[in-house]
Amino acid sequence: MSDFQKLTPDNIMMFAMKHYDNPSCVDRKEFLDDMKRFKYLKRLFRKYDTADVLKVRLILNHIIVLANVFGVDASSTLLFFKIEKKHWSTLKTFLVYLHYMPENDMKDIATDVKVLKELRDI
Repeated sequence: MSDFQKLTPDNIMMFAMKHYDNPSCVDRKEFLDDMKRFKYLKRLFRKYDTADVLKVRLILNHIIVLANVFGVDASSTLLFFKIEKKHWSTLKTFLVYLHYMPENDMKDIATDVKVLKELRDI
């Protein structure tokens, strides 16, 4: 069994399964449905990047659900693995807003000022 010192495309699914904790999950399909949330977030971040459309509440909802089923630390790790590096600034802003990531983690990644303003206006 891998100790997950370094996440790779080969072991990411095992990492996700190890940290998945959803008592109401009855089959593999539910797990895979939750994994699709990463794809949805990628799409939402891409839409923000290309069309300047930010669906703040939908993004927050997906991140909160992921944190609920994978745990805050594992979901953050999975998010940074699954989300393209060019969207990390946006992702970090949401995670800091939710207190899912201490601001001193990944200091080299700036927060997105525009996203932060949107979040504060909620």
